[in-house]
Amino acid sequence: MKINILIVEDHELTRFGLKTTFEGVDYVENIYEAESAEKAIEVFQANPIDVVIMDLGLPNMNGIEATKQIRSFNKDVKIIILTSHNDEKEVMNSLKAGANAYCSKEINPQRLVAVVQSVADGAAWFDPSIAHIVLKATTTSSKFDSDSNCKDYELTSREKQILKLMTEGYSNMEIAQLLVISINTTKAHVASILQKLEVDDRLQAALKALKNNIV
Repeated sequence: MKINILIVEDHELTRFGLKTTFEGVDYVENIYEAESAEKAIEVFQANPIDVVIMDLGLPNMNGIEATKQIRSFNKDVKIIILTSHNDEKEVMNSLKAGANAYCSKEINPQRLVAVVQSVADGAAWFDPSIAHIVLKATTTSSKFDSDSNCKDYELTSREKQILKLMTEGYSNMEIAQLLVISINTTKAHVASILQKLEVDDRLQAALKALKNNIV
């Protein structure tokens, strides 16, 4: 299924480069652009957007606030932060605002194309350069506290295998292909993993798995 992408970037040259990156990509239907958060919200409300690629350093309203507002309109939209910032506060505020992925602007264009497809399919992804920030921050959150009494959370060997792939950023479709199982079976395993780990989404599952050395 093809998706519609909204690129939110105030620098025209960067915005043009991003648009060029996704032109002709087989899974992309339409590419929309916005040079500000205010314009992004306007475009988002007028069009069926599936994935938003969001810059943080926007004029007036920043990308974190824009992410919050867009998420309030549609909880199912996927939002990817694409920025040159790796400040701990900004990283965590982006994730708290509802971002599904956090990418450095140094990312290879073809890797970004793959990340967008994976996130659109339900994966959570963050740049390796900021992974340590996220894991460090979770050590003070009770949601991710280690539990020595049930460190395996009664996961089956297959669920552990799938959870490991989830922590590496693989989408449901990619997991299904790697393990040679159906997409429906993969989704069922993921649902079971979330329930056993007592978390709400894949990102929380991945962080809890890493924090507790489950995988």
